[in-house]
Amino acid sequence: MDVRDQGEMSVSVNSLGLLYFEHLRKKSQFEVRNTRGSKRKRDTETEKESEEDLGLWKEQFNEFIDIKTNGPTSIGLDFSLYGFEHVYGIPEHTENLRLKTTSQEEPYRLYNLDVFACKLYSRMSVYGSVPLLLAHKPKQTMGIFWLNASETLVDISMNTESKAALGKTKKLKTDDDPLPRTDVRWMSESGIIDAYVLMGPSAFDVFNQYSKLTGPQALPPLFALGHHQCRYSYKDENDVKQVDAGFDIHDIPYDIIWLDIDHTEGKRYFTWDKTKFPFPREMQEHLRAKDRKLVVISDPHIKVDKKYPFYSEAKSKNYFVRDKDGEEYQGSCWPGMSAYLDFTNPVVRNWYANKHGLDQYEDSTDILFVWNDMNEPTVFDGPELTMHKHAVHAGGWEHRDVHNLYGFYQQWATAEGLIRRSGGIERPFVLTRSFFAGSQRYGAVWTGDNVAEWSYLKISIPMLLNLSITGISFCGADVGGFVQSPEPELLVRWYQAGAYQPFFRNHSHTETKRREPWLFGEENTRIIRETIRERYALLPFWYTLFYMAHTKAEPVIRPLWVEFPEEANTFAVDDEYMIGEALLVHPVTEAGVREVNMFLPGTGELWYHLRTLQRFDGEQTLPVPVSLDSVPVYQRGGTIIPRKTRVRRSTKDMETISYALYIALNSENSATGKLFIDDGHSFNYRSKNQFLLRRFSFKDNTFSAVCADERGQYCTDCLVERVLVMGAARPSCVTAHCPDGPKSPIHFTYDVKKSLLNIESLRFNAGCDWMLKLHY
Repeated sequence: MDVRDQGEMSVSVNSLGLLYFEHLRKKSQFEVRNTRGSKRKRDTETEKESEEDLGLWKEQFNEFIDIKTNGPTSIGLDFSLYGFEHVYGIPEHTENLRLKTTSQEEPYRLYNLDVFACKLYSRMSVYGSVPLLLAHKPKQTMGIFWLNASETLVDISMNTESKAALGKTKKLKTDDDPLPRTDVRWMSESGIIDAYVLMGPSAFDVFNQYSKLTGPQALPPLFALGHHQCRYSYKDENDVKQVDAGFDIHDIPYDIIWLDIDHTEGKRYFTWDKTKFPFPREMQEHLRAKDRKLVVISDPHIKVDKKYPFYSEAKSKNYFVRDKDGEEYQGSCWPGMSAYLDFTNPVVRNWYANKHGLDQYEDSTDILFVWNDMNEPTVFDGPELTMHKHAVHAGGWEHRDVHNLYGFYQQWATAEGLIRRSGGIERPFVLTRSFFAGSQRYGAVWTGDNVAEWSYLKISIPMLLNLSITGISFCGADVGGFVQSPEPELLVRWYQAGAYQPFFRNHSHTETKRREPWLFGEENTRIIRETIRERYALLPFWYTLFYMAHTKAEPVIRPLWVEFPEEANTFAVDDEYMIGEALLVHPVTEAGVREVNMFLPGTGELWYHLRTLQRFDGEQTLPVPVSLDSVPVYQRGGTIIPRKTRVRRSTKDMETISYALYIALNSENSATGKLFIDDGHSFNYRSKNQFLLRRFSFKDNTFSAVCADERGQYCTDCLVERVLVMGAARPSCVTAHCPDGPKSPIHFTYDVKKSLLNIESLRFNAGCDWMLKLHY
């Protein structure tokens, strides 16, 4: 099948002739019942032996034997992308942003696995899978979505290479054409061919098309965009309270403290250790009094213990995955011998969701949220530390058919449970380690068990960018590295990177040194404090971006090529990235760095250093001096960023703090921006249209704030207190215009060296229309 756009070839399907589909069958089909001659019987026996040798019905992996009830069931198809040299996506891999060709190496593998301290720059599987590949060239972005949850391999080659890896059997007519072509071959162990070609033509068109298929990014509660503090494990209630107090003593904002598996009674989820956490409800109320939240871990493996009510009830209802012989599938995990809930069954998901109710989850409160870990699923004594492929789910489906969906289904059930807990009013927060296409609908993901080394900090950037452009905007990496103890410089640099990434959590292994941010000396504490406070000041900007991701499928963080699609020098950049369309960030990812080569993209663009407000032209690489307390961040000319004027200890505590608007003018002396406001926690923005979406613009020396969505109606007490205009000429006066009031002169100051206009002491309600006029 060839797809042409205005007469030019865009994509060919099966142009290499690699379509294949192995149908379901029973072994008895190959047992030919022919009683007429012994020769036919001998031929059948030989045929059966040959099949066994090939592993068609039984395959051995180390000491594990995989029984294939339906025989070989693999499928595959090739796609040729014309004019494309740059392809991205198919997370999760510890790889660069731009995918490499696989002609001489292993293909990219999609098979969710628990890989502790995973190898870097590898095509091996890790915790999650999104079978979406994006291709980009100056005039077009397109995508291929291969909807299959079984083990999948992806081969990538260019027409300038040997086609041996793709098994090419014929030369295409276009092979003599100098036009580049990327060939992508998908191979899955089982299932059906269910593929979608997303024609764009822009990157944002592809994001929207993919969102229509798999759903939008959930709008998280505002607190979830704050700073998270986690450790495996905080040992008891007193430890939790001391850590919580430490943030107040050192004036460092945070919103959520996390509890790992040791908070439970013998690794039995939905319970509390009565010795370490004798008064969990009182502990939660202590956090609530400071406008903070608690997250607890809840894994899919359930301890095999007849005295454990959760296990006994699930067993009596046959809610666990079965083995190939129809018995309860059991494997080893943190509690010891465990059974695994069959989340593919909607009845089980419904039951599990209800377990999060305040009437069922003993001593839980409505400030408790959930972390789903180990849900690839991890089986310590299973093949590749996961579930046997011949395990059986509801409806008779083998685990091999649905493996990559297992964690997706648990997060779905958990999110549904938290929504039900509030009667459908409150938005949930659920973090998952394992994920699939569509996981963005239910919460956040993170990159798993990383290591406290500079190389893991560096690789986190392209890993998060590939997640973002494949639908999962709410993503992050463990600050400081989960494994090993970071040196102070690495921890500081990781905080600086994490503060400019969507999900912002410090997490560490039980065998590492404690890592609270005040334990590394006064100077490092100061830098970390300022870094986190900058994150909180920018929360109106972050929250607005998440609303746009939720409603328009626009990634919160983006590779440079998304914003500069016709500039080829951006196509492979993955050490810096955009936050929305407005901020350009270059985290420092190497030790001892005192200068960073900062690429400022865009012919005719203007960029303003976020700290000094100094202006620079685009389309240049700029040597930027950096100290330990600085990281290069630039605001793009033509954008307006909303900020909070002051920072307090939590997001809830900052609700009524006023706004400042940072206007960065472009070469045409104009700029635009948006601000989304609602209650920050409920679904009322959707069910009752209780929200505000404000549009800001600066043009012809006039700033205006107007409604961007007439559906929204919400009362806010927040004021806009300050407007700062970068790149403006000095006006003779500034006047304010309100719909119901007269013009009034406004006091301002002007910095000649920075071309900076600062208008303060404003008192405009953030939900009202108003204007500022600059007179010359």
